[in-house]
Amino acid sequence: MFVKICGMTTPGDATFAVNSGADAVGMVVCSESLREIPLERAAEIIAAVGSRAATVCVTHTSSRDELTAILALQPTAVQISHDFSFPDERAVRVIRVLEPGDPPRADCDAVIVDASRGTGRRYDGEYARRIVRDSPVPVYLAGGLTPENVGEAIREVRPYAVDVCSGLEAAPGIKDRRKVVSFLRACRI
Repeated sequence: MFVKICGMTTPGDATFAVNSGADAVGMVVCSESLREIPLERAAEIIAAVGSRAATVCVTHTSSRDELTAILALQPTAVQISHDFSFPDERAVRVIRVLEPGDPPRADCDAVIVDASRGTGRRYDGEYARRIVRDSPVPVYLAGGLTPENVGEAIREVRPYAVDVCSGLEAAPGIKDRRKVVSFLRACRI
């Protein structure tokens, strides 16, 4: 199971997650969020992780200028909720955010079923299963995941990947390292 740990605010938390087995780390930028970090901090996290894992800049911006600044950081992927268009040939992967009711999308490299946006609200299982079944691209599952319930979510929905944020925190933006390890272990069983 591919695992993305999102809401990273420090290089230390990001490198701990990667060293513990996370496949990707996410940083919230150019968005109103308790976990939003400046682009300079995101650049530090991307540099600290290097090529050891994927780096994903998560944004809800509708500004093309902000998107350009985010892309200049050269993350592995950008996760967006706004309906930006991208050329077919691009240096970054595009993950589009889907909320219940949204149709599957093919104009991206993956989709993430996530109405939670870091609030811990549980995903809609029926909708998530339908998107996994109908999607032409890989599907990430997010929303209310914790070390205690991620195994059940994986069995129920069968996504390509899981994405967790608030379910691993000691405080907003600060990861609880024991929960990080427990979550990764639960995903690999």
